[in-house]
Amino acid sequence: MKLQLKIFLIFAGLSAGMAAKYITGPSIESFGTDFTPPEPNVTSLRISGFFSDDRVFESIDQSVNSFLRRNEMAGASVAIAKDGKLVFSKGYGWADMDSRIHAEPYHLFRVASVSKLITAAGIMKLVEDGKLRLEDRVFGPEGILNQPPYDVYIDRNVEDIKVKHLLNHSGGWTNRWGDPMFIPHAVARGLGKELPVDATDIIQYMLGKRLHFKPGTMSSYSNLGYAILGEVIEKASGDDYESYIKTNILYPIGIFDMRLGGNYLTERAELEVKYYEPADTYLVIDHKSDDKVLRSYGGNDVSTLGPAGGWLASSTDLLKFMLAIDGMKLPNDILSKESVEKMTSPAKKYLDPMGWRGVRKNYWYRTGTLAGTSALMVRKDNGISYVVLFNSSTWKGPMLASDIRRMMEGAIKKTSEWPDYNLFDLASNWK
Repeated sequence: MKLQLKIFLIFAGLSAGMAAKYITGPSIESFGTDFTPPEPNVTSLRISGFFSDDRVFESIDQSVNSFLRRNEMAGASVAIAKDGKLVFSKGYGWADMDSRIHAEPYHLFRVASVSKLITAAGIMKLVEDGKLRLEDRVFGPEGILNQPPYDVYIDRNVEDIKVKHLLNHSGGWTNRWGDPMFIPHAVARGLGKELPVDATDIIQYMLGKRLHFKPGTMSSYSNLGYAILGEVIEKASGDDYESYIKTNILYPIGIFDMRLGGNYLTERAELEVKYYEPADTYLVIDHKSDDKVLRSYGGNDVSTLGPAGGWLASSTDLLKFMLAIDGMKLPNDILSKESVEKMTSPAKKYLDPMGWRGVRKNYWYRTGTLAGTSALMVRKDNGISYVVLFNSSTWKGPMLASDIRRMMEGAIKKTSEWPDYNLFDLASNWK
């Protein structure tokens, strides 16, 4: 049966109330007492995997389920677009193994470093609105962050750090002595203060050390740089970081469920999955105490990562966001063509793109990895884009992204038929 006809018959046979069950997802009450109330009263369109349950997608189903089994992962969420239309959206495995809740495409996952692309989009929006320039200096008397405690530093080279340097990881820091976003105990000792530490403390701590290279001369992956960009957004916009991103990037394109995440199970958001680490994982020191905990629940300070790695998103919302900054004709982008080109066209071959993890000949990609979560989003020149989110991690760490991409590319190649409908539109008609 043709997919378009199947969808028509499905909707024709459902009452509005029944259709809403598959569009908006389950009630808040069905997820137990661990969830916090929804932040905005308006929610994103929540599309069930029911609508992508078709034999034509058999290769995708088999590939993802096999990937979960092979890597001993709990659950996954996949969203695929073709020519700007959402044509596939489905969950696999478990969102919560203990409560036996199956993963759905509307469940929220930590997206780790995919957050950097969200932050980069916020910076480019401020540039377009004339509130910021990529050439603006960040520190020093003429810098954006010229207020205490950021006005005290030992290396005068920090005065040469520009906004664009933080975007392309050329600010001057490396992780040769550890990533400063993941060493809270060392930061607290260095500043002579009690735990916990926040982003301001970490930035202050790093300004008390020398840069590892001259800004703009090379790229070295830096979570710190994106934490600083969060402070830049707040200073330039006059708003707090999360509020600015939601109001100026997410809400205008119909995304209302994305939000910054918490560190502990008690801080779990409405519809957020549970996170799982390898069976032979070990406990680490809590980021704000001497207690032993899992990295996924207290060992890593997800809240402080914020602009560098703290966002929660569903696969469908994250795909909608990517379609709004992909430079394609449809749907309309939230950023200008010039901004998209600047983000994806490094000024020098030795510099990274802005926000994206990599820009290749025929595709752009962004990865995200933390204990308990793995994420990949890919935008291809042939009009196919996809997002894959997992609520599990493996010992492969960031290298897992290559396996995920190979799995998805193989499954997509074997899919011979794509529907003409747009699940975003179908959901809108039944909201």
